[in-house]
Amino acid sequence: MKIQMVDLKNQYEKIKEEVNAGIQNCLDNTAFINGPAVKEFQQDFEKYLGVKHVIPCANGTDALQIAMMALDLKPGDEIICPAFTYVATAEVMGLLGLKPIMVDVNENTFDIELEGLEKYLTPNTKAIVPVHLYGQSADMEKILAFAEKHNLFVIEDNAQAIGSDYTFSDGNVKKTGTIGHIGCTSFFPSKNLGCYGDGGALMTNDDDLALKIRMIANHGQEKKYYHKVLGCNSRLDTIQAAVLKVKLKYLDEYSASRNKMATYYDENLAGIADIEIPARAQNSTHVFHQYTLKVKNGKRDELQKFLGEKNIPSMIYYPLPLYKQEAFQQYVAEGFTLPVTEKLCSEVISLPIHTEFDKEASDFVISEIKNFFN
Repeated sequence: MKIQMVDLKNQYEKIKEEVNAGIQNCLDNTAFINGPAVKEFQQDFEKYLGVKHVIPCANGTDALQIAMMALDLKPGDEIICPAFTYVATAEVMGLLGLKPIMVDVNENTFDIELEGLEKYLTPNTKAIVPVHLYGQSADMEKILAFAEKHNLFVIEDNAQAIGSDYTFSDGNVKKTGTIGHIGCTSFFPSKNLGCYGDGGALMTNDDDLALKIRMIANHGQEKKYYHKVLGCNSRLDTIQAAVLKVKLKYLDEYSASRNKMATYYDENLAGIADIEIPARAQNSTHVFHQYTLKVKNGKRDELQKFLGEKNIPSMIYYPLPLYKQEAFQQYVAEGFTLPVTEKLCSEVISLPIHTEFDKEASDFVISEIKNFFN
């Protein structure tokens, strides 16, 4: 049995005619840069998210960098971010001369831990970057309150949670990525909304920020050959936009399928000693970009090896805290440690999950995990 972490092949087969027609249309009109499909996808995505402005760009890492440039953050400014996340979240800070202030995460939801966060504040702290890890929202109501109290910008790293809904205490519901000052996302092929190459976008409800983001992503120009600010060249390819325009129509269906698979895992793995199934936050829906278990008592690596021998793929997101990465040593004091992050890096393992729910494949994964622990 061939099992994949993400089944993009069968997903494509179901929407093949629509995708191929969209790509062919791009080829026929030869508008390969900023073609009609880019604007059409942008408008469709704005409507889906309920946000005023979507600004497509070349990839999710560019989106984060452009967001920080648009907020006029200067070298030496400090930005709070989780230490348990993908490198891009903090990497762009270093590239801009900013200082990532790495903090711990919640042991259950994997999102930024707000308790005790004040101790990381200095006069140079200018922003906070919550990461909606694995597919559900960080506690944005508390994050917004913290940011307002301390006059901080909020940049959402929404690369893993497109389509997730966050519910405020007053009942107001917003899509992740539309809650802070700027939201950033990636359309990497394996994402819940992925294209067939690289792609990304920024989201904001602020008209002035949207204008500046568009300029920065287009060499700092509002009018061709007239450059107001220093920018970069970061565009969503027209063919990728055509693919995304099709796939956006199915995003909620994809999320439902991932939830079906996640629930099936939950039902069959919950009773196994030494395993903790993913916690689901009460104020957020989960789109399960990853289905991530915590494996106790030092058995995680043994389990991954065992699954590999059975040709079952798995991934560890992430094996090393950002502050232990060689590239970030200049930002942390010797001996710096965050207990929850350290623990999670030794316990987490992500199982195959995708839009094409396959009960037979899921049963095989579940049975082999049970065999390992029996």
